[in-house]
Amino acid sequence: MTSKTFDPSRRHLFRQGAVIAGGAVLGGLMLRTDASAQAGTVTKATAKYQDKPQGTQKCAGCALFVPGKSSSANGKCKIVAGSISPDGWCMYFSPKS
Repeated sequence: MTSKTFDPSRRHLFRQGAVIAGGAVLGGLMLRTDASAQAGTVTKATAKYQDKPQGTQKCAGCALFVPGKSSSANGKCKIVAGSISPDGWCMYFSPKS
């Protein structure tokens, strides 16, 4: 059985620093990817967006929809990029609570 002891060598410290820096870079990339998905960067084609409702589901009743200046004006979506009709629908529909 070997016990781990502190190795103050420069080579060991550089190796550990590289591992820590790599982890920080990967963590930052993961956070940026999550943020971009929430910032309205998914295309309408990817979301299967349509300008008409799907049954009783429509963007105006979705928790992700940000309304326009009036109830009939186009708004924005927290996930899907571009102008969004309040009467539209996409596969990310999530009913308001």
